[in-house]
Amino acid sequence: MAKPVEEVADAMFNMVKDAQGMKKLKPMDLTKAMIEFFGDEVDKKLCKLAIRELIESGRCVYTYFGGSFIELPHREGAAND
Repeated sequence: MAKPVEEVADAMFNMVKDAQGMKKLKPMDLTKAMIEFFGDEVDKKLCKLAIRELIESGRCVYTYFGGSFIELPHREGAAND
């Protein structure tokens, strides 16, 4: 029985949130962690859909510093007012 995309996306979001400021996570890092966490209930295709869900919803963004990473959206200093 496969996990719902939303549940995998939420788990990925929490992982990205917990790593924010300490480590940048690549899409494959998230995929491997989800396969390890959920076991046979997820696969690479489901993880790819979950990442797409995070990006399209605006909960996470892609950044590029010598490689693609998934992070929380950065807030500009003026936006913190």
